[in-house]
Amino acid sequence: MTVLPATGTKASSGATRSGRLFLLELSGDRIHSMNIDGSDRKTIVTDCHLPDGIVVDAKAGHIYWTNMGVPNLDDGSIERADLDGGNRRVLVPQGITHTPKQIHLDNDSGKLYWCDREGMRVMRANLDGSQVETLVETGRGDTDRRDQTRWCVGIAIDPKLGKIYWTQKGPTKGGLGRLCRANVDVPKGESPANRSDIEVLFDQLPEPIDLELDLKNRCLYWTDRGDPPHGNTVNRTPVDKKVAPEILITHLMEGIGIALDVPSNRMFVTDLAGSVYSADLDGKNECNFLYAQGNLTGIAYAEV
Repeated sequence: MTVLPATGTKASSGATRSGRLFLLELSGDRIHSMNIDGSDRKTIVTDCHLPDGIVVDAKAGHIYWTNMGVPNLDDGSIERADLDGGNRRVLVPQGITHTPKQIHLDNDSGKLYWCDREGMRVMRANLDGSQVETLVETGRGDTDRRDQTRWCVGIAIDPKLGKIYWTQKGPTKGGLGRLCRANVDVPKGESPANRSDIEVLFDQLPEPIDLELDLKNRCLYWTDRGDPPHGNTVNRTPVDKKVAPEILITHLMEGIGIALDVPSNRMFVTDLAGSVYSADLDGKNECNFLYAQGNLTGIAYAEV
């Protein structure tokens, strides 16, 4: 997600902009907006369908989110609304993407990217939901679907190098998770199911979930909800050289969502136990400022 200047700065128009968090409550099928300390909380969207991933286009005044739906019903969808929850519309209706998870916005290309868990795919579409494409397909059919190492969950885009990053989480706390990378576009003459450019950056991860990319410092961050010491953590690694991941935050309760505010040197993290955390980008000054808020999934930060 593109991050605008830090909280309380002046936009070019002279209007003061402030940082807001947008938070998905899976158990309540709701979307909340709040200040970065949890104050001024507003419920802006209700009656979602098991929401999981969210991204904000502050300039256009839109939020986009995924609805996982009920996995065995293949009824996932993607929606858009204004920042206050108004003008809600379905962009990708049920029946096109199976279980959409984390979502990423690339304004330069005018595309939405997301991972489809039980669909075993990495996908993209135009911002209006048209031209849905499959970029990576890790399996097909019910037999493959039972193999959770094929399940795609987290996603991030590196527009500078034209790369996509995604996680394949593996079975719950199974130590078979993967972090993968490939070119954004399918190589000519190849298919999403048979690409020669896929790199496995890390494997045997506990259970990697959501991704965020710090383009300025060229670091990739992710949550992992597997077993300690490497699970229920926030991790990071440089994207331009392969070194062992650095564990930044520990003792999450099923960590899921992560959002970065790079100009202000901070991150925000959610877990399924209902906590929201803030910390410096290196994991220092961790603060659990909300807890017992239901089952939380995706989180996004934006200056609005």
